[in-house]
Amino acid sequence: MSMKKNDNGSDKGNENPVSEHERIEHSLNRVQEMLNKIAIDMEKSQIADYVDLVHHPFKLIWRNVLAGTARGVGIAIGFTFFAATILYVLQILGALNLPIIGDYIADIVRIVQIQLEGKTY
Repeated sequence: MSMKKNDNGSDKGNENPVSEHERIEHSLNRVQEMLNKIAIDMEKSQIADYVDLVHHPFKLIWRNVLAGTARGVGIAIGFTFFAATILYVLQILGALNLPIIGDYIADIVRIVQIQLEGKTY
């Protein structure tokens, strides 16, 4: 019976099947850990919800309609608040009767009043 030598020159004996078994078991454990990590990452990315939306296009359309409506209402409210704030600041600046700024604000107020009356200037 001849003994085989491995890469480092030591004889392979009866220990080799046990170490090979441990090495395979270690590799399988690493694969299992990696699969668990991939499964957790897929669950975090909610890929099942994406697949569900792909298979139900009307559900996707409905969600997008609701999201667009909410976005539009939010923009309208935000712009209204922003415009009101700007007009309030302009009123305060107009009350100060600053020479250059006062003329500029008077022009803006005149343009707004003309537009509100429906006339073109």
